[in-house]
Amino acid sequence: MENLISNFWNKNKIILKSFLIGILSLLLLIPTLFIQALVSERKERQEEALKEISSRWAGSQTVTGPVIGIPYTDFVTENNNTHSVRRWAYFLPGKLNIKSKIVPERRYRGIYQVVVYTTELQVNGSFDSLAISELGIPDANLLWNEAAVFFNVGDIQGLKEEVFLELKGAAASSKLELIPAKRPTDQFRSALSAALPGWYLAGNNPVEFSATVSLKGTGNLLFVPIGRETKVEASSSWSNPSFTGSVLPDLRSIKDSGFDANWKVLALNRKYPQQWKEDTYNLESSAFGVDLIVPVDAYQQTTRSVKYAILIIILTFTAFFLIEWIYSRPIHSLQYLLVGFALCIFYTLLLSLSEYLGFNTAYGLAAAATIGLIGWYVGSMLRSSKMSMFIIFLLAVQYGFVFTLIQLQDYALLMGSIGIFLTLAVVMYFSRKIKWNS
Repeated sequence: MENLISNFWNKNKIILKSFLIGILSLLLLIPTLFIQALVSERKERQEEALKEISSRWAGSQTVTGPVIGIPYTDFVTENNNTHSVRRWAYFLPGKLNIKSKIVPERRYRGIYQVVVYTTELQVNGSFDSLAISELGIPDANLLWNEAAVFFNVGDIQGLKEEVFLELKGAAASSKLELIPAKRPTDQFRSALSAALPGWYLAGNNPVEFSATVSLKGTGNLLFVPIGRETKVEASSSWSNPSFTGSVLPDLRSIKDSGFDANWKVLALNRKYPQQWKEDTYNLESSAFGVDLIVPVDAYQQTTRSVKYAILIIILTFTAFFLIEWIYSRPIHSLQYLLVGFALCIFYTLLLSLSEYLGFNTAYGLAAAATIGLIGWYVGSMLRSSKMSMFIIFLLAVQYGFVFTLIQLQDYALLMGSIGIFLTLAVVMYFSRKIKWNS
């Protein structure tokens, strides 16, 4: 019986050893799954830090306004009973110009970094004469004494100074103090607002407006193009902006010293009218602006690197397998397993170091430590400095290749496919020396 088992092993030991190595490779995927879960947990803690800082500083900001609102009385008949309903009519400006100088600042919650900003908005433009007749509202139903102007920001906690809106007509002018949540409507539930002056309502002539808004926020700064023609200029010393929203800037310049961006949006480019009654619109759906992003997200890049773990493990085990059978250097299955654990620990080193040193530096240090450990172990295990240097070179190429793939965005799939194809070609070339039939 023992002879039969021995003969079976001798005849099929390459296949059996290959099968065992495959099983070990699959088992090593289990710790990589735990590592991915750990990365996700750390990412969630970073998001919690972001929310905590935002709650104390201010959240992302979306600027909407100014908008003129005039309430009116409407009569509705239901079940042969007629009753009055109070509704609002809204009028958007003809021109809206906004200039924003964004001053970024890094804030920390423990080891987590959050980008906040302060900005001073210079808002100006003009309202055309209100075409109330086009809405079909009888003059007698208009509640002129309750007419107001609305100006909305995403998080009023971010207001640093009181907000005043200056109106200037042909014969008069007024300076209005905008107060939050004083005139809640279905369209503007908690917006800043002020009563419109009587001289403007009596004449209903074109009027110019201007305001300075000192604001602070976290991450996004967005603008709603409520003007028939809206122009926005934004600049900052932050060198890693992400332009977001419904419209990309017409002109932009990004340098190490910061960025400048200009937008021009017409009423034709949005999905709500210049004036309306009764309905409410999601004005923020047309918002555009800039997001001050952290240039390197270590958690995202660590997650991408963990996805290549099976590739690193299989290629390393394949190299060991070829060494074992081509050069007759027996390697125990437990030794395969120890090397596999060292390859997995690389990712925990990468994650922990990247939180303090940044991804690139952490990757280099973790790779150097892992390569050094495995190279030393192989040298002691096989008693061959030549084999040790070969494994060190192989691992350096693998980690360098994966690092390159992580840095690439558009060409990652192409380069990865070419790299795997070349690797397979090399393995097939060296596997010719194995006497499979013997």
